[in-house]
Amino acid sequence: MSVLAVPARLGRARLRPGDQLRVGAVGLRTRPVRAFLSALGIAIGIAAMVAVVGLSASSQADLDRTLAALGTNLLTVSPGQTLLGANATLPAESESMVGRIAPVTTVSATGRVTDAKVYRSDRIPAAQTGGIATYAARLDLLDAVGGRLRDGAWLNRATERYPAVVLGAAAADRLGFTAASPAAQVLVGGRLCTVLGVLEPAALAPELDSAALIGWPAARAYLDFDGHPTTIYTRSVDEQVPAVREVLAATANPAAPNEVNVSRPSDALVARQAASRAFGGLLLGLGAVALLVGGVGVANTMVISVLERRAEIGLRRSLGATRGQVRTQFLTESLLLSGLGGVGGALLGASVTVGYAGYQGWPAVVPPWVLAGGVLATVVIGGLAGLYPAVRAARLAPTEALATP
Repeated sequence: MSVLAVPARLGRARLRPGDQLRVGAVGLRTRPVRAFLSALGIAIGIAAMVAVVGLSASSQADLDRTLAALGTNLLTVSPGQTLLGANATLPAESESMVGRIAPVTTVSATGRVTDAKVYRSDRIPAAQTGGIATYAARLDLLDAVGGRLRDGAWLNRATERYPAVVLGAAAADRLGFTAASPAAQVLVGGRLCTVLGVLEPAALAPELDSAALIGWPAARAYLDFDGHPTTIYTRSVDEQVPAVREVLAATANPAAPNEVNVSRPSDALVARQAASRAFGGLLLGLGAVALLVGGVGVANTMVISVLERRAEIGLRRSLGATRGQVRTQFLTESLLLSGLGGVGGALLGASVTVGYAGYQGWPAVVPPWVLAGGVLATVVIGGLAGLYPAVRAARLAPTEALATP
């Protein structure tokens, strides 16, 4: 007795992700010129977006650097007057208390040393002071006010304890110093002090131009300085400058905040914030246009590809390919095309940004988010643009597709 063999039931054809990727790349390999031109169009759009964002960010960084030199985030605290009209005094610990304000990034101080007149030598008449004042200075003062040395050296942890001074630009001119030297000395409060250095004119702190600056410990040891600061210089996070200004008086002198004077923020800070908002709106608009152009290019390429490859689609369907596999094939091709264009455009845009920023002398700034966002947005938009052609290809009946000449 013979047993009839029952044929095994054929299962649905399945493609692994790697196979699906290779199938999706067929259209790119068989039409390299069209794929290259399509990816190039996408790349140019993304490169334009990245370059515009990068160049704008680099230009803004250069503007920020320029405005920072103008002291946009610099605030000063000084003693005012008491209710009776007398000169007030800041507490000795006010500098450290101001430094505890979270948005404050830099804090330094000077203290006026009274009765410490400055002369070139003891041969100068007492009335001819030249209007030079003596200030005790912290070591980080130059960082806070953006000061620079014309010659010599600034105070350090060793020299701040000894009778040594740094002269402001105007003070050096009045005393006849063009440069510092180990032999150069001036008379400060009746004591000879070595001239360590000479400052450039301080645009943000003009009171230092006509001053002799001595270390804080030395001023207390040799000139009877009382240790109370007369000017506190602070730099804060730009966005928090108005908020910091509101609390500076109460922080510097909690017992009598009405006896504290606080400078107003620079007008350049308002201009800087307005420029940042304008740049942000420009970047969003240009980025959206570039992505839209790239998406239209992908959609156009994929629609034409479906129309040209109807016979291929019909043959694949006749050989057992499912609609989902055909749909995934064209969607994968669209994603590969947009991904190649996005990566190439991001690299091209970054190169243009670095090259042009270097030519202009700007800091080269290419925000990482624009590189990642440009590629990601291109892939997403490319996928959405290729979705309609992929669905259209999957809906073609095998007989209809094969009948197309």
